[in-house]
Amino acid sequence: MKLHQLRYLVEIVAQNQNISRAAESLCTSQSGISKQIKLLEEELHLSLFQRRGKNLIGLTAAGQEIHQAAMRLLKNAENIMQIAREHNGHSGALVVATTHTQARYVLPYVVERFIRQYPEVHLHLQQGNPNQIARFLIDGKADIAIATEALEQCEELITMPCYRWSRSIIVRQDHPLCRLQGMTLQEIAKYPIVTYALGFTGRYKVDEAFAAQGLRPNIVLTAVDADVIKTYVRLGLGVGIIANMALNAGADGDLQAMPAKHLFGVSTTHIAFKKDLYIRKSLFRFIEMFAPHLTERVIEQAIACNGNAGSRKKLFQGITLPVY
Repeated sequence: MKLHQLRYLVEIVAQNQNISRAAESLCTSQSGISKQIKLLEEELHLSLFQRRGKNLIGLTAAGQEIHQAAMRLLKNAENIMQIAREHNGHSGALVVATTHTQARYVLPYVVERFIRQYPEVHLHLQQGNPNQIARFLIDGKADIAIATEALEQCEELITMPCYRWSRSIIVRQDHPLCRLQGMTLQEIAKYPIVTYALGFTGRYKVDEAFAAQGLRPNIVLTAVDADVIKTYVRLGLGVGIIANMALNAGADGDLQAMPAKHLFGVSTTHIAFKKDLYIRKSLFRFIEMFAPHLTERVIEQAIACNGNAGSRKKLFQGITLPVY
């Protein structure tokens, strides 16, 4: 049994049993992959795939178990290589899966500091929606993930809270809402709304707040980028609802921003990694730069809690998270 055979098996499954796409992804030949899978099946005396003619249509029961074991083995092999690189003075690459909001408004200062301290590390930001980001981690395509949604629901991940944030209402300076003394959801719902797309930047909190009041707001435009939301607010398309972290006192001086914490509450951004990840020193430092309360000791305690979500939650109860 060879590691590359297991790698071929895992990639075929990742490509929905399409050997051609697996070969393209791994930069090898289709015939070479087919031959190695056949050799692996002969060695194991098992059929790993269900077949219809020459086509693979799914894993057999044994194939499913071996696929899971193969993913664990490949991850351990990668961890061994990471340990070797670190002891040889090479920190390799760090892939951070995150949303546009985090990459655009929160991470720049962290990335700048990190690259100055670890110039030998190749840093890559992999952007997507929260569900995609969680999938990147689970599939081994990212080292860590940063998002507000989705991560806590994944049992395969160790998730830790980083900071809390709230929202603001933004309008043009001539908008009627600027003249109000107290902002309410009923007043906001009188106007068209421009805000985040579903699944991004705590959008569900906005929907829940309106629904709790029996209101059905007229959301005329959604986007994943707060700068896009601001653009259409400037055009008079509607009232914007964005994260406070996306406000820029200088660049957004032409807009009126009004705190909306009392309307939509607060959300928590988390950082996560797979339970079997080998965390090298540079990764510990990146996490601590992003969330200073997540020291190496705290992270190790979170890992020790493993699958016990209750213990991990208790670990962070005494920590006061920064609020943006």
